[in-house]
Amino acid sequence: TNIMARGFTDCHCHLPANEFTQVSYVKKTQSTKHNGVIFMVFPRTYMIYPGFVFSCFGIHPLQGSGQDLHSVKIHELEPFLPLFPKYTDDIVAVGEIGLDFTPWFANTTQERDEQIKVFTKQLEISKELNLPVNVHSQSAAKVTIATMKELGIRQVLLQNFAGKPSVAMEEVQARFYFSFSPAVSKNEQRAKLIRQIPLEHICLETDSPALGTDKRVRNELGNIMICCEHTEKVKGISPDIVMDAAVLSVGCASFSSTLFPSTQLSVNMLGYSTL
Repeated sequence: TNIMARGFTDCHCHLPANEFTQVSYVKKTQSTKHNGVIFMVFPRTYMIYPGFVFSCFGIHPLQGSGQDLHSVKIHELEPFLPLFPKYTDDIVAVGEIGLDFTPWFANTTQERDEQIKVFTKQLEISKELNLPVNVHSQSAAKVTIATMKELGIRQVLLQNFAGKPSVAMEEVQARFYFSFSPAVSKNEQRAKLIRQIPLEHICLETDSPALGTDKRVRNELGNIMICCEHTEKVKGISPDIVMDAAVLSVGCASFSSTLFPSTQLSVNMLGYSTL
């Protein structure tokens, strides 16, 4: 089977990034059928490519860029709060949200506490809007999981998860999902994690334009194939099985047991029955 021709589901990428010229890049990706469904961070490109590009909306735990990159403050979330209900019908998840306790970004208790407040508020919004969450967790796996469990959050994609296998298995028990970028193909510790997580809890992502196999080169949406091949290699199964499991994890019909129910129509358009 030519699995590239069948299409992939990239559950986490950043099409609005400056590295991409959005319209021309999505056209190229769509025409080559590297990806079936794309998720990004802000609702813009999906308006041009309905049924192909889907949007998430949320405030990341790190804000700014370059020398100004810093731990998020609660006042940085407040102006965006009215946008969540405004875009409810236009997004498939709240995200990318989460916690990043990397020491050089969140070195103090106050910084970490503010991140938790921002994260908690957005989790509460996801419950109010009945939407899944797309979660970033760096050096904060236990606190991230505890915060979500305390609020009863159940529809979770842990993007590019880097926690310990023991923590991951707690998340599997909570029926959370995981996705991994092409960069993990160079990481033996992450291979151990992928080997332990059940296939039905694994999705595919590129996190493009970041987290490719070479930091000096822009990560491309087509590199989703690297994620598929790496999962295949680690688990010792065929790429067809990896691809089918990832697609079904993202777009099945029942909201109670799947991640992004709003993508049901497009998954069926790709030739997958999820009923």
